[in-house]
Amino acid sequence: MTSQRTRDRLVRRLREEGISNERVLQVIRDTPRHLFVDEALASRAYEDTALPIGYNQTISQPYIVAAMTDLIIRNHPQKVLEIGTGSGYQAAVLAPLVAKIYTVERIEPLYKQARQRFRKLGLRNIRASYSDGTEGLPEFAPYDAIITTAAAESIPQALLDQLSPDGGRLVIPVGGRARQTLTLVTRRGDKFEREALDPVIFVPLLNGQT
Repeated sequence: MTSQRTRDRLVRRLREEGISNERVLQVIRDTPRHLFVDEALASRAYEDTALPIGYNQTISQPYIVAAMTDLIIRNHPQKVLEIGTGSGYQAAVLAPLVAKIYTVERIEPLYKQARQRFRKLGLRNIRASYSDGTEGLPEFAPYDAIITTAAAESIPQALLDQLSPDGGRLVIPVGGRARQTLTLVTRRGDKFEREALDPVIFVPLLNGQT
């Protein structure tokens, strides 16, 4: 069990680092991050740092989760696709802020663990799928926003195709292992506006399933 003081300290740090969206900060405060990490790491759950979740994957740093969430919700999306469920934490943060989330995970044990967490927390607006994230989830497209929690050397065309043409937003880390840039792509009709944001470090976006 973590104290409210511990969560408040994390929120203060995020505010100091430039996160100003109070809705996002409130959800970060309310979301039990300790339930998304191994019990042995629960005491570190509210540090502003990435933590291992097994299978060479990590739960993202809270600052990055907050920043990406802020980018996603600015246009008030109703339907969001997440590529890379991982622990489920990013989807859980988004859940109170959007109507429907579709999330895709290629590593089956992580997919099953995340589904269990969503059920335990009563997050009924999240639909998890076990599939290849580089292909998106075309059966439910188009999406108002797509968030990718792994870095692609180049943006998969499938994700661009599945964005809503009416201002759909894709937030994705782009680059190799040595250098990655958080990138915002906005679709307007057949045109894609691309904006480079901050340097980041994410696990690579891989195809296939395991």
